[in-house]
Amino acid sequence: MNIILLSFLAGVVGMGLGGVITAIFGTRTEKMISVFLSLAGGVMASIVLLELIPEAVEYSNIGVAVAGLVLGALMVMVLNNIMDRVSKTHKSKLHESYTDFFHSTEVVDRKKSMFRSGIIMLVAIALHNIPEGLAMGAAGYHDAALGLTIAIMIGLHNVPEGMAVSAPLMSGGLSRFKAVALVALIGATTVIGAVAGVLIGGISYTALALSFAMAGGAMLYVVFGEILPQSIVTTKDRLPTIFAMVGIIIGLIITQI
Repeated sequence: MNIILLSFLAGVVGMGLGGVITAIFGTRTEKMISVFLSLAGGVMASIVLLELIPEAVEYSNIGVAVAGLVLGALMVMVLNNIMDRVSKTHKSKLHESYTDFFHSTEVVDRKKSMFRSGIIMLVAIALHNIPEGLAMGAAGYHDAALGLTIAIMIGLHNVPEGMAVSAPLMSGGLSRFKAVALVALIGATTVIGAVAGVLIGGISYTALALSFAMAGGAMLYVVFGEILPQSIVTTKDRLPTIFAMVGIIIGLIITQI
């Protein structure tokens, strides 16, 4: 299947499914979000370490792989900084909830605050979807099977993100149908990254290796710098660690199939 179409499905279906789950089970789903995010984070980390980085080294050298990892992590850090400035929040510490974690703002009217937080979260997730698409595009250009694997993994990762984003939108007064539709639509930004990945990967083997490593760096930063720490703080138990390890095992199995 065309990798661009796959990136569209991973973004739209994954995010949309998350919105549907929130619409069915209600907006108080933080523990479920934490478990799903940790599981998906473990799978992501496993595939990055076992597939993307080794591919980057194979197609170029360790120097290019390291440079790409650093650039990918910096890319996410810059995107986060932009969102912090736009939302007037400061992410120097971890937060008590996913609403805070995804750049919420403080407004006196709680309903208005939740809606505004949901909109800011939508923009934040839209930006985060770009490096995920980059991984799909680069992988799919090189190996269709690897591209499909990463697409499935990112689709699973998008489910809890869709849950986290749709909850404040619904709490803020948006109808369930409109919230799910909006969240699914935002998932389509993954295509931007996929197109970039295909274009960069098609330039040369070095460019392909760099795109692999950049995508890996971005994803590792999201997993270890955001998902796992925040999941542990939010749930205040060991569930995120356990499910992250389960995710790593699943990723290991996937890479060996």
